[in-house]
Amino acid sequence: MITTRIQDEIAIQLDAESVEKTLSIVELIKSGGLAGQLIIALLTVLLVVALYIYFERLFTIKAASKVDPNFMNQIKDHVVNGKIDAAKAVCAQVNSPVSRLIDKGISRIGRPLADINSAIENAGKLEVYSLEKNVSVLATISGAAPMIGFLGTVIGMILSIFEIANSGGQIDIKLLADGLYTAMTTTVAGLVVGIVAYIAFNHIVGRTNKVVYQMEANSVEFLDLLNEPI
Repeated sequence: MITTRIQDEIAIQLDAESVEKTLSIVELIKSGGLAGQLIIALLTVLLVVALYIYFERLFTIKAASKVDPNFMNQIKDHVVNGKIDAAKAVCAQVNSPVSRLIDKGISRIGRPLADINSAIENAGKLEVYSLEKNVSVLATISGAAPMIGFLGTVIGMILSIFEIANSGGQIDIKLLADGLYTAMTTTVAGLVVGIVAYIAFNHIVGRTNKVVYQMEANSVEFLDLLNEPI
């Protein structure tokens, strides 16, 4: 009986020791040391900034892309009938990049066609600049985040080498833990932030290009309207 009880206690202890050790994300970050925590904090700030810019631009571009299908038909009817003020009123009601371009062209009616085209092009550049506001920050984050993560990797490896150099020939994995955690966690975090920012940047650029094409198509349609014989 005593032998069986002792064997059971030993088995329980072995089972307890064989339980797989796991780390939560918070514990993993804490294990990375001060340098790793600072880099993770910086990458977290960059991630928040990237997500904010992405959603802010996404909603702005989505609103800018909404144009009434009958908008150009109304403009055409008013311009053909000489109702310039009515055409400008329609543009003011829509309030979109396309309507602002057409409004700029309407305000130049009576001048040479080249002047009207130039005015629309200049207004279009301002609209594109407005749509692309802060988008370059996403591109910067997508490139900078992985490099910041690799900086953490280098710092972690330096810490590990420092511990090896001061271990007196006795290499203990526990002494290397902080440096290794710093190296691995910052690399992963940097890549994650960089990938998210890169995808967000390309999506915003694609959505912006669609609005630009829409502006160009409506501008060409308006100029063709002015070229039609009355």
